[in-house]
Amino acid sequence: MNLVPLGDRVVLKQLEAEEKTASGIILTESAQEKPQQAEVVAVGPGGEVDGKTVVMQVEVGDKVIYSKYAGTDVKLGDDKFIIVKQSDILAKVQ
Repeated sequence: MNLVPLGDRVVLKQLEAEEKTASGIILTESAQEKPQQAEVVAVGPGGEVDGKTVVMQVEVGDKVIYSKYAGTDVKLGDDKFIIVKQSDILAKVQ
């Protein structure tokens, strides 16, 4: 099964949460903060969205930072994804 986003939506796969602090303290799963970095796995076509022309600025494989509480969590099999609007993506990581 593949996710094919519509309009200006982007499917992201979250990068792993930090399991250890900079000083070496190991964090339990409940203490780990939800990561805001993800990899783009699918991109919608863009085009006309709500009367505005949207040009998609991300591509499959890009690493991005997105808004903390953005998107919809989706689980397909064992994989977890987040579907966000392109406007919820704050930056590309290079």
